[in-house]
Amino acid sequence: MDNVSQVTSFVLSGLNVAMNYRVALFSLTLISYCFVVLVNVALIVTIILDKNMHEPMYILLCIFCMNGLYGTTGFYPKILWDLFSPVHVISYSGCLVQALVMSAFVCSDLSILAVMAYDRYVAICRPLVYHSIMSKQRVLLLVCFSWLTPFCISAMHIILTSRLKLCSPYIDRLYCINWIIVKLACFPADTIVVIIVAYITMIIFVFHGVFIVWSYVYVIKTCVNSLENRAKFMQTCVPYLTSLLIFLVTILFDVFNLRFGSNLPPTIQNVIAIELIIIPPMMNPLVYGFKLTIIRNRILGGVTRIIKR
Repeated sequence: MDNVSQVTSFVLSGLNVAMNYRVALFSLTLISYCFVVLVNVALIVTIILDKNMHEPMYILLCIFCMNGLYGTTGFYPKILWDLFSPVHVISYSGCLVQALVMSAFVCSDLSILAVMAYDRYVAICRPLVYHSIMSKQRVLLLVCFSWLTPFCISAMHIILTSRLKLCSPYIDRLYCINWIIVKLACFPADTIVVIIVAYITMIIFVFHGVFIVWSYVYVIKTCVNSLENRAKFMQTCVPYLTSLLIFLVTILFDVFNLRFGSNLPPTIQNVIAIELIIIPPMMNPLVYGFKLTIIRNRILGGVTRIIKR
């Protein structure tokens, strides 16, 4: 079995430069994780408990927040452990699982954003048939698509990566991602299939982006001549576009870091590496919670009742 890796564990070297500040970093990371869990769980529970929000837009928002929790769970517990561990090691299988979680999280975020764009397109451009098009069955199908498809694609990448023979156990990053593992392959020729599949995946998700742009071109055209649609756009689409902008900015920084980050100071590399996992899951619930009146009122009402008790 020449194609089976002899590496049994990886050393995550991205944290070494910051160990002098481990207590402060641990406290900051723990607070950040607790805050991410708090705001996402608050929004999820609010939507689940309020029957008035059992509509496609809020269901998709709930799924969006669940995916944020899924992605951060693949990162925070490990980094918190490493901050007080003298050796930053992760098993081979653990690294592949973390890479799978990170990849599926990012791809699912874009898929969910595409489904949410479709929902807003139907709601604003075709309001008379909205409930027939966005039926419970179709919403369930779209949710399954936005979760299962990215997971299956990411799993295929990980399976192909697991067949590579690796020559180094050192990952110059705070966590495992598939592309970094592939770069450790002993024989670059063996990575051709992985690279081809990666480019096909990239094309698939570029089409997601094209679909989002197409949807919002029609939404904006529809809203221009209607005061009612403009109000609906400001209420429901602005939070979505904010989330989309946050996602695009963080993903572009991460791609830049992967391609050209070797010339940057290690601290800057680490900050860029984790912003994709920290900023969107933290900001998305806040953006929707503050902007969508019904969610804001439900959460504030719940907090008020808890305080009065």
